[in-house]
Amino acid sequence: MNKCTRCGENNPAEIHTCTPQNDQQENKMNETITINNVEYIRADQAQKSIAGTRAVIVVDRGWIFAGDVARENGRIKLSRAVWVFRWESIGFDGVIANPKDKKVTIKPLPNGVDIPEGAEIFCVPVSDDWGL
Repeated sequence: MNKCTRCGENNPAEIHTCTPQNDQQENKMNETITINNVEYIRADQAQKSIAGTRAVIVVDRGWIFAGDVARENGRIKLSRAVWVFRWESIGFDGVIANPKDKKVTIKPLPNGVDIPEGAEIFCVPVSDDWGL
């Protein structure tokens, strides 16, 4: 007999729908279904992945670029590239959420950017029109 890891109910059947106890107390709609001991969530609650190849790339020495990413031969090549020149009082997450905010200065780089792979600190996938 299996036991549900979320609600604690004994689960003799292989399919089980539950709402965790702490979520029931908060009246949330985080229903799951467990099939063969694998829990699944509702599709409308899943984090949406971003299609495409555009990303914001943070590199060493504080440089921040965005573009359509191609990784080849130890290089990161950005086409339709922009440089995140500066932002004020909205934080990095504010820049990612709204690059067209008046507190953000983004400059186009018409010739693209070619970065050594080892210079990348981290990468944030964004929509295909981000920063344009």
